[in-house]
Amino acid sequence: MQFPTRPPTFPSPMAIMAATATAVAPPSSSTSPDPLHPSPRFLPPASTPARCRLLPTPPRWCARLHIAPRVAVGSDVSSFHDVAAEEAAAAPKVGKRVRVTAPVRVHHVAKAPGLELRGMEGVVKQYIGVWKGKRVTANLPFKVAFELKLDGQDKPVRFIAHLREQEFEIVGDE
Repeated sequence: MQFPTRPPTFPSPMAIMAATATAVAPPSSSTSPDPLHPSPRFLPPASTPARCRLLPTPPRWCARLHIAPRVAVGSDVSSFHDVAAEEAAAAPKVGKRVRVTAPVRVHHVAKAPGLELRGMEGVVKQYIGVWKGKRVTANLPFKVAFELKLDGQDKPVRFIAHLREQEFEIVGDE
């Protein structure tokens, strides 16, 4: 058994392209006598830009780099005054006692699955429509804390539900 004395060499990309071009050509067509310059019918059309001819399709991350700056520039559509007015309008509701008026069913309370909130009273704990001075797309922006007394339990079950402003009415202060 004999081992090779040097590592194997790989052909250059141009040699591979030339070999592929001559191997793909049908026997009746004439091929270029020069292996480094294949016949024109195997080259991309002249209308394609030069950089596209050198590289195959560009990698996917390259396309994302061109999109990201345009998205980042156009993403800030809210002004400071609108956000401040929205926060000022929601601030008096935080800390108030509210009653749920809409038919809202929650499934995240483990001891009472499928719980209907209509008629229950709770306290508004937080408004989350604005975060760090910017408007966020919270479609249920009010966090309301509830206590539910269940039969056979000493302590009430406490849970939080997110509600819209139209789903509750203010009853009084906490």
